[in-house]
Amino acid sequence: MDVHEVRAAVDTVLDDFFTAKGIAAGQSELRGLTEMLRTFTAEGKRLRPLLCAVGWRAVGGAGDRDALLYVAACLELFHSFALIHDDVMDRSATRRGRPTVHRAFAERHPATAAPGRCERFGENAAILLGDLALVWSDELLLAGDMTRSQALAVMPLVAEMRTELMLGQYLDLRATGEMTADVEATLQVNRFKTAKYTIERPLHIGAALAGADEGAMDAFSRYALPLGEAFQLRDDLLGVYGDPQVTGKSRLDDLREGKRTTLLALALRAADPRQAARLRALVGQPDLDEEGGEAIRSVLAATGARQAVERMIEDRREQALRALEASPFTPEAIRVLADIAVTATVRNS
Repeated sequence: MDVHEVRAAVDTVLDDFFTAKGIAAGQSELRGLTEMLRTFTAEGKRLRPLLCAVGWRAVGGAGDRDALLYVAACLELFHSFALIHDDVMDRSATRRGRPTVHRAFAERHPATAAPGRCERFGENAAILLGDLALVWSDELLLAGDMTRSQALAVMPLVAEMRTELMLGQYLDLRATGEMTADVEATLQVNRFKTAKYTIERPLHIGAALAGADEGAMDAFSRYALPLGEAFQLRDDLLGVYGDPQVTGKSRLDDLREGKRTTLLALALRAADPRQAARLRALVGQPDLDEEGGEAIRSVLAATGARQAVERMIEDRREQALRALEASPFTPEAIRVLADIAVTATVRNS
């Protein structure tokens, strides 16, 4: 299985889809929205489509890949929906080194608008563009001519994936701004928001297309859930320590929002009263500057929280790799999944 080939094939499906939408659009405004969505989606890493393809191949999927590629492309367009809405909820300024969609819309609004009107327009327009991505992801899902048996296997998994993501986002939203030393509570958010959505369900969906049995599905879960937690733990570190030139996001956003991360939970659990008071005073400040960010990072270092998260990432990666050793997957798929386990946990963006 050639990773680059999979990505290129999914890119072609998406590009052809957006081109067809642009040609069919009777309104110039819809053509403009289509191009915004094309640009935004084009910059994705294609992790979920790749895992979908690996899941299909791991259990013997072969032959016509048409249905697989459309389902994989559907996952990427659904991911665009999730990111656009997530940026609105988090009030993020940048994504992938560019202004977020709601910021881009706000900048297009007439400068003569009343104070706050541009921002409100940007948020509302971004929500609508995200909704469009969600609707069109359904079109892609059904455009690949799945057989009836494939559709019956895949559709419930897609619905479950979407439900789990919404729950994870809700849990994250509800917890934001409330610091806690409860590490398990932060990991529960990670499982729904990231582990299941990013790793487990894409593998399950691809495998379901190939007619996988329950044993294979369980084997995917044993690999995916610890790896997905490690993936999010790396995100937590990058959100605080990452290079904005590489990540494309400010390393103050999560701290300003008061994201309830495992990193901060570990720090609060190990902090002395002075350190805990420092964290509670700084984390969640909307106007937190880099000096304040460095003060938070000094507490994270002093409490050993950063090192503890690195150990958790390593432990979960090793758990995922051990799960592969006992899996029924093809040797080729095991090799690709092992590579993904490493790249997903040592990345810098």
